[in-house]
Amino acid sequence: MELRCEDCAGCCVDWRPLAPDAAGSDRTGRRPPLDDAYDLVPLTRDEIAGFVDDGLGDVLVPRLFEPAEGDSAVRIDGVDIAAAGDRPVFAIGLRKPPKPVAPIGTDEHRWLDACVFLDPTTLQCRIHGDERYPRTCSTYPAHNLELDAETECERVETAGGGDRLLDDAVPDDTPPLPFGPHAAGATVFAHPDPNDLDGVIDRIRGERLTPDDRARFVGAAVGSSPGSLSVDRDRMAEARSLARDADSWAGRAIRSWSERATGDGDPVALDAAARERLVHELEDDAGAPETSGWD
Repeated sequence: MELRCEDCAGCCVDWRPLAPDAAGSDRTGRRPPLDDAYDLVPLTRDEIAGFVDDGLGDVLVPRLFEPAEGDSAVRIDGVDIAAAGDRPVFAIGLRKPPKPVAPIGTDEHRWLDACVFLDPTTLQCRIHGDERYPRTCSTYPAHNLELDAETECERVETAGGGDRLLDDAVPDDTPPLPFGPHAAGATVFAHPDPNDLDGVIDRIRGERLTPDDRARFVGAAVGSSPGSLSVDRDRMAEARSLARDADSWAGRAIRSWSERATGDGDPVALDAAARERLVHELEDDAGAPETSGWD
């Protein structure tokens, strides 16, 4: 694959407010997610554990699903949730707070939900090439191409963002699909205590998850074992505690951006200098890794 990513961030930003007809959706599969996050990045169990060990458990968020026909389901807060037996199944991804960005070749900065690790100024990932850089991100859009599914690169092109997908050859070393046959305990997990989740489903749908809500699922994911939906309770408890107590630069930035943002897609009422100062204050000066620049 060969991509032109400079000034794009189409796969890192919820750009539905910019071009609703061109933007895609991951709500059209057999099991639509309960949340409304755009292109949530599914993480592997080892990736989740790595973020937790690095004190970045506060950047993680669970995704639960509506059941497809024939699925097992468990009812929580009056909502049917896709389940393995009576245990709700879920994935873990990276949070997407609102940030002041101008992606996809646009000139005007707007408040758009963006990956926690996206630098709003350079439109580059702060952990690109790092040990924590997710496999899903490093291989995108290979799986879309493999399945003959539209990519964000092509959607950006349709929206007038210039040539982005320059070579659509799928690499030979593309890893298995994140939700394929080997996903159990690796990218798809089952929460062992559905009775402890009263109120959580309401908060997921209302975008009001608490640190403890998120940590419940993060702990269960870290406590899982690839190839199984069983959960090691000691490992789960330790990871839940670490995730709940995390106070990273990224988690603090999420809170700060969320407090400052106005509505989705609203223009940012700051000039360029003020925006850059704010990015430095909330991210760079708080400990965010620098971006590498474009080759």
